[in-house]
Parts: sequence; C-alpha cells; structure tokens
Amino acid sequence: NSSQTRTLSFFLSGFPAWETTQMLSAVPLCFVYLLALLGNLTVLSVIRAERSLHAPMYLFLAMLAVADRGLPMSTFPTVLRMLWLEAREISFGSCLAQMFFIHSFTDIESAVILAMAFDRYMAICHPLRYSYILTNSATTKICVAIVVRTALVQFPLPILLTRLCFTRVSKLSHPYCLHPDIIKHAGSDTRSNSTYGLFVLLSTLGLDLLFVLLSYLLILKTILNIATWRESLRALNTCISHICAVLLFFIPMICLSMMHRFGKDISPQAYAFTANSHFLAPPILNPIVYSVKTKTIRRRILRVLCQR
Repeated sequence: NSSQTRTLSFFLSGFPAWETTQMLSAVPLCFVYLLALLGNLTVLSVIRAERSLHAPMYLFLAMLAVADRGLPMSTFPTVLRMLWLEAREISFGSCLAQMFFIHSFTDIESAVILAMAFDRYMAICHPLRYSYILTNSATTKICVAIVVRTALVQFPLPILLTRLCFTRVSKLSHPYCLHPDIIKHAGSDTRSNSTYGLFVLLSTLGLDLLFVLLSYLLILKTILNIATWRESLRALNTCISHICAVLLFFIPMICLSMMHRFGKDISPQAYAFTANSHFLAPPILNPIVYSVKTKTIRRRILRVLCQR
C-alpha cells in the first residue's frame, strides 16, 4: 500500500467549458489572480505605513489580507501550469502539500473573521472596555492562537491520507487538491478520514460561523436599544465591511462543502463555479470593500496614485 501511495499521481480538471479555449481563458484568469495578490498587498502596505492604523481592528485586517494572499498563491501554481502548459498530472506528495496550505489558509481566514466579529462586538457593545481588553498585545496573542489552532487541526489530514490505498490514477474535480475530493478516489476504507474531516470542518469553520452569528445577534440587540436611528445607523455602518467579508467567505464555502458531501449528481460546471468563487471572491473583493469603507486606507491609496 505504501509503495502504491508514493508513486501515485492525480489528474486535475478545470472548467469543462474551457477544454477547447484554455489559452484564451488563461489570460483573464491570471489577471484575476494577480488582481487578488495586488489588492491584498496594497492593504498590507498601507497598514504598515500608516501608524494610525496600528490598532487591533486593522491588525486583524492585515492578517485577513495575509490569508487572502495565501489562498490564491496556494491554488495559482497548478491552475497556471494546467492552463498554460496543459500539465494536468500532480504527484501525490505535491497534492497533499497543496491541500494542507489551501485548508490552512481557509481556516486562518475563518478564524480572523471571527476575531474581527469580536472586535466589532467589543467596539459597539462595550466601548468603554474596548481599549482595555483589545490591546495590541492581546491582538498579537489572538493571531498566534489562530495559527497554532490551524496547524494542530490541519496537520493530521495529510498523515491520514498517506494511510489510504489508491489503486489507480484518478481525476479530481478541480485544478487543485481538496481533502473531500481526494478521499472520494481512495480504494480503501475512508471512514476515519471522513469523520476527522467533518470534525475539522465543524470545529473550525462551523464553530467560527456560529460565534460570528452570535456576535451579530448581540450587536443587533445593542443597536436596537440605542436611542436615535442616526446613532444606530452609524454603529451599523462600522460593521458593513465585515458583514461583506462574512458573506463572501462563508456562503461559497458552505455550498462547496455540501456539494462534496451530498451532491453526487451535481454538474462539473457547478463544482467549478462554486470552488473558484470560494477561493477567488474574498481575495479580490475584500480589499476593495475595506478600501472603499475605510477612509484612512482610501486616502492613502489615492495619495500614492496622485503622486505617481
């Protein structure tokens, strides 16, 4: 079994409609990936340069930008290699490494979104205690805890996959490797892999989403108790960027997870669209949303552009 596993490889697949126009499709897709990388790099550069942005809210935003850079960088090499070089085969070890980084950056982004929800909860529901509890030191500890949690829950996934027996070269559903997609092609019992994968999904993304929803229920309760509508709208306006980040991240992720586990008769086009929406929509749109809604970031970007 171990010799079969070491020599095994997978075949990647992309958008079914692109089979005859791969080279034409590669150019706009590369542009989209570069746009995602450039947008998040810009946000990181602005936060680093502006001392007024060295606050917990923007430190979380910087970590969100790091995760949004990591996701495209994890998927881009195989996508580019498949479209430009028509190289669809990927070795078992490379597939496991890519899977680990994709799921790790996904978990990091989910946890950062939860931390940002806690930041908004403290700012709106307990404004007098905000600066005392959410210091820069506490924010750094939260970021370290996020990375440690991700490493602990994700590290067993590739180890468990090496114990499976893959008897043939299989074609994956995406141009990159995902855990639910890999275990579907195993020739041995995958119940332990499926159980642990479901545990990771529920204990990280599922729990994060639950606490995000709870935070916004408490925020909404506080906003409704505010005396004037103008103050209520002003408080709600500070959450719009984060609400957009929550929707952009969790809606495609939930749809993709349900497709992999229960959608046996779903078309390949639906798989491809949902997966690419999950991995490309947040990295592209989050920098735009936060740049538009955050006055300091917007002014800094406009200042640099005007100088140039």
